[in-house]
Amino acid sequence: MSPWRLRLLIVSLLTVSLLGALDHTIVSTSLATVAGELGALEHMSWVVVGYTLASTVLLPVIGKLGDAIGPRGVFLTSLTFFLAASLWCGFAQDMPQLIAARVVQGMSSAGIQLMSQTIVAEVTTPRERPKYLAIIGAAFPIAILIGPVVGGLITDYWGWQWVFWINLPFGVAALVLATVAVPHIAGFGRRRFDWAGSVSFTIAMVALVLAVTWIGDAALAAASVVCFAVAAMAFAAFFLIELRAKEPLVPLRLFANRTVAAGVALSAIIGVGLFSITAYLPTYFQMAYRTSATVSGLVPIATVFGMLVANLASGWLVSRTGHYRVYPIVGTALGAAGLFTMSLLPAGLPLWVPMLVMAVVGVGTGAFMSLVIAVVQSAAPRRDTGSVTATVNLVRQVGSTVATAIIGGVIGFGVAARLPGSMDASTLTPQLVHAASPDVQAQVAAIYSGVFAPVFAALAIVYAAGIVAAILLPAGRLSNESEPATAPEPVTA
Repeated sequence: MSPWRLRLLIVSLLTVSLLGALDHTIVSTSLATVAGELGALEHMSWVVVGYTLASTVLLPVIGKLGDAIGPRGVFLTSLTFFLAASLWCGFAQDMPQLIAARVVQGMSSAGIQLMSQTIVAEVTTPRERPKYLAIIGAAFPIAILIGPVVGGLITDYWGWQWVFWINLPFGVAALVLATVAVPHIAGFGRRRFDWAGSVSFTIAMVALVLAVTWIGDAALAAASVVCFAVAAMAFAAFFLIELRAKEPLVPLRLFANRTVAAGVALSAIIGVGLFSITAYLPTYFQMAYRTSATVSGLVPIATVFGMLVANLASGWLVSRTGHYRVYPIVGTALGAAGLFTMSLLPAGLPLWVPMLVMAVVGVGTGAFMSLVIAVVQSAAPRRDTGSVTATVNLVRQVGSTVATAIIGGVIGFGVAARLPGSMDASTLTPQLVHAASPDVQAQVAAIYSGVFAPVFAALAIVYAAGIVAAILLPAGRLSNESEPATAPEPVTA
């Protein structure tokens, strides 16, 4: 590609990736307002769960489709559906309509996120890839930093509908740029589609998400257990189907490649080890460090900012030298050391101490967050680029979803078990604790520190396992030459 066309392409892909990432964070601030106006507070969580579930389930399907017909058509179609769903969300008259629109948004978001990474892999050499994937990957930490603030401002001054409609002008501009900049990339026509694998995987993921969503509700505990059982059976069936399928949805044969296996493991560690705990950090600091809600948000911001800087720096450095193995080794070591330090910090320290420690965890994670995608893509055959990229993203999302639910359950049960009889865990809020006597505040702070310490220690062990996976990555340099394309197979009906 010519330099100017490549720049247009990256700007377009970054804009679209940012829109998709913001839909995870910008909507959270307006949820209470949306639920109140539509009169369905009890279904509020499904605005987020429906989006996440749809995007997760569709990842392997879209990856396979991109390999079959080429990523350009899948990307442009996904972006078109995303914009249409954004318009639909704003015009929703009740909660079922909004949830349905969010499901379509989630499905199309999976397409634009995954095909953005696949297109970069198709138009760049393995050496160039980390730099451009890091730029596109910056959309996620940027969305975490600005999404809640932007969502609050839009909701307060324009109305919650504009939280969705704001996607339209930027999305249309990105669509025009993409139409010009994204080249026609031939697909490798598949004669069969893995319908059995798709159905079993969909059942498994839906059951798993429902199980982790309901596990904290005593009234739905039995249903949660049933869903876990269904998920386990469906995943077992999916694995057996993929082993026998001629054109599997997830090419398990690629896991025989050490680079692919280690890279996928590293991606899962990011979801389990950091993404899962981020949502609970503000509550921890409000209770254990007795900070306000605004001040407690500084620690996640420091974490994400460290992730953003390290992500861009490692991508640039790897593109210059081609050497990649040191970054995941150092990154996982920093993550393990930082989280272990968090498990030892006593409550009551100045807030800058945990901010600095979590920033180190963010730097360690950012050092290989986008890099592992580029490394795995370079190790897989070109005909499986979309599928292997989907697998890397899939394990990260599933790991984050499951670990977040587990951590939430541990915190909820742990705090409830340690509180004295005079306190009710279901009504315990930071405002209530801050208004209590100093002795009560110290007692609650000690309880939260005691509950979170083993959680941080467990996540440190996860990152320590990541050190092993990083060491298992073969040493070498990313090539500066593209893999030659093979002749596409004929596409049949």
